[in-house]
Amino acid sequence: MRKSTFLKAVSFAVTIAFALAALLPALPAAAQDNPLTAGVSKKFAGTELRLIFANHPWNNTIQRLIPAFEQASGMSLRIESYFEDQLSQKLQVGLTSGTTTADAFMFRPLQEGRLFAKNGWLFDLKAFAEADKDWNWEDFQEAARQTVTFEGIVFGVPIVTERQVIYYRKDLFAAKGLSVPKTLEELEAAAKALNDPANGIAGIVMRGQRAAAVTQFSSFLYSFGGDWTKEDGTSGLDTPEARAAYEFYGRLLREYGPQGTTNMSWPQAVAVLQQGKAAMWIDADSLFLNATDPSRSTVAKEIGFAPFPAGPAGARQYNITSWALGINELSQNKEAAWEFVKWATSAPVVMELQKGGNPGPRISVWASPEGLSGFPTEYAEVAKLQAARGVGYDRPRVISVGRARDIVGAPIVVAIEGGDLEAAIKQAHEQFNAFLREDR
Repeated sequence: MRKSTFLKAVSFAVTIAFALAALLPALPAAAQDNPLTAGVSKKFAGTELRLIFANHPWNNTIQRLIPAFEQASGMSLRIESYFEDQLSQKLQVGLTSGTTTADAFMFRPLQEGRLFAKNGWLFDLKAFAEADKDWNWEDFQEAARQTVTFEGIVFGVPIVTERQVIYYRKDLFAAKGLSVPKTLEELEAAAKALNDPANGIAGIVMRGQRAAAVTQFSSFLYSFGGDWTKEDGTSGLDTPEARAAYEFYGRLLREYGPQGTTNMSWPQAVAVLQQGKAAMWIDADSLFLNATDPSRSTVAKEIGFAPFPAGPAGARQYNITSWALGINELSQNKEAAWEFVKWATSAPVVMELQKGGNPGPRISVWASPEGLSGFPTEYAEVAKLQAARGVGYDRPRVISVGRARDIVGAPIVVAIEGGDLEAAIKQAHEQFNAFLREDR
């Protein structure tokens, strides 16, 4: 197998990913009796597959297993890896031009999935997925399956799932005699009590950057009883529920957040927590190693985990597929590519990946004590609880997701800055309605 080609640029996220890969447990060596490759066919021996992956912990872990797959299948895999935005751009350029050389690739179902499916770039995997009973498509969480289904087409197989959780400093909560917040009202009270700007500690840190904040804001929106759209397909941004969610999210970060919040996506936000400068961080549970790795976080030993708190409509955090594997519609090696996808998403491999800290989509793995062994005990309890509930999308379900996120994210920034939120919501509502008509 050829070595992956990596871009030369230095990235905060990639530095973390490689550091975390070194912490993962050793994986079984390639061998004919390797349980991780049981059932792999040699039917496609001699085939070379070109795979395009994101720089992500899932990629780092699966590459350590791939020599075993190559030995068992007789195939060779040529892998290229890119930062996620560069990956999206590369895929769109290549697929638009009708490339046949990329056989399978990682993609973000909620970001590019509908666009790729609508344009006919993704091979429909429905027949493959439903035919192989041993592989068992029904073992994938329902929310995960829905994320990769569009107009009856199964355009990918989920590989990484995530939910929104509270990361909190146990030491600071104990010092104040506070309990972990179970409601949004209690969350704000805790943020207020723990906010200590004189000593450089924010009560809470979250994403505040316009488009990046949309995904994390979504759980607040749903828990207040709102949604991006109404049942008739028009904008839901002007509802009382949405207004309350925008105001609440903005107030949290404006009054109890760190300086520079509106410039923060997840890497900047988690850095505040890592440096011991925040009492709470709310973001995806799949990022947990960034908070608990002692080589990166000065407060790693103090980090606790809690479910997303309940709002007026209950605790309705997102529960999504953040990454999936798809097969190029124009690939000349579709069946061979499916052999790889089927193996990479099989129960034994998902189990091995999840033991290494990559939260997967399989129900059976989450139900197994072994499947929870790669996580801190408290994290495992929270993730298991939230894997069984939640909303299956964390952004508007549209074709042009990037444009939609810019529109619906604008009021978030205004709310954080304490501007005219009513005017911002009105403008976003009108723009989003116009966008929805065009997007359809």
